[in-house]
Amino acid sequence: MSEWNIPPDLKYTETDEWARVEGDEIIVGVTDFAQKQLSDVVYVELPDVGDHFDAGDEFGVVESVKATADMHMPVAGEVTAINEELTDNPEWVNTDPYGKAWFIRVRPDNMADLDGLMDADAYLKHCEEHA
Repeated sequence: MSEWNIPPDLKYTETDEWARVEGDEIIVGVTDFAQKQLSDVVYVELPDVGDHFDAGDEFGVVESVKATADMHMPVAGEVTAINEELTDNPEWVNTDPYGKAWFIRVRPDNMADLDGLMDADAYLKHCEEHA
């Protein structure tokens, strides 16, 4: 059992984003590991619906009392929705990183790109190496 919540049904990036497949879209957020590293989140900046990003591109910013972190796209695709409530409630990143604190919905250019992301076991090893 790790000290971080790492749901087994998600995919993970080396920059600590998670991706959950829902139909032909993915939902993207920041991991429990990342929110614990950041500490108390006070501000979230999100992109606009319709913006297109390549995998690895910065799409948003998370600011905490300790640090500022850029958010990176797990796969190339178009933003189809943003979590507008999150900008008014950035503390959700700390309290519910895999639920209420989702950042964006994306229609991937190629769903197979998710295969290049880490599964939960690989992400746990990544967290242990970077803790």
